[in-house]
Amino acid sequence: MSMTTPPGWYPDPATPTVERWWDGTNWTAHTRQAPTAATAVSPVPPVRNGRNRAVVLGAVAVAVVVAVVAGVLVVGGDDQEDPPTAGPTGTASTTAAPTSSATTDAPADDGEEEEDPNPTQLVDQLNGITVPVVKGWEKPEYYSTSMAPSITTVGEYPCPGATNKKCRHGTVSSHAASGTDAATPEALAKEDIAVAAKETYEEDVFGSHPYGRERSHTVVAARPAVVAGRTGHLVRWKVVTDKGPGSYLQSLVFPSPTGSGSPVIVRFLFDAGPDGPSLAVMDEITRGIKPIGSDTNGGVGSSITPGTTGH
Repeated sequence: MSMTTPPGWYPDPATPTVERWWDGTNWTAHTRQAPTAATAVSPVPPVRNGRNRAVVLGAVAVAVVVAVVAGVLVVGGDDQEDPPTAGPTGTASTTAAPTSSATTDAPADDGEEEEDPNPTQLVDQLNGITVPVVKGWEKPEYYSTSMAPSITTVGEYPCPGATNKKCRHGTVSSHAASGTDAATPEALAKEDIAVAAKETYEEDVFGSHPYGRERSHTVVAARPAVVAGRTGHLVRWKVVTDKGPGSYLQSLVFPSPTGSGSPVIVRFLFDAGPDGPSLAVMDEITRGIKPIGSDTNGGVGSSITPGTTGH
């Protein structure tokens, strides 16, 4: 069975007063102040099932456990700039957001399929947001090659540029911005959509082009957008490819409402053909992004809200 530690906030091995984000494979540069012993919550580790669905069994407030873990992990009082090399050994903190649900799909041992506690939301704990799972979409299992939280349209089809591979008609994923000098959401959105196009249409690690090669693109939208109560920016391209119907590609950038503090990037990839989702769905998902624990999107203003209603 797999014993891989799921993504989450864990005590920094070098600085027990700090928590560092573990992405499921490596430590990242994202840190935050650890909760105090009086308020810390130590959740029961997730149980894994064969359906690749993490199930959180519950959380028990135990300040004594937190104190013991902190004592074991103390190796020095200096802050650490580079992420540690060893993986986490403690349980993930849930204080990054007011939610007790797991956000990462993972296999388990009991052989029983557990009900998804958030079937209508994708929870991105690192960035402090939820993304709506709209009608005809799902949180897929074993689909994304990265640890970025993703939702996709239901069902697969042979990729237009590599028929031996499977593609989705629509994909939305979120991640924290890193390794950029862009000073504003607008600059970062313009920078990221070029990166997204390169990753989507250039040759992949297997030497193929699943969505075809990019022949040209047109900027169909570039404007401010209020998302999760924060003012950001979106850039949307219509991309013509040498195979298949082409795509609509969008980079949406906004300050994180909680979590790591780094800007949040939400990428959209929709097939441009008749089988692809309409741009109204792209706008619906954009409007539905909220801070974790919030019932509203923070007051999206109609003057800067995406308003396109179709292809």
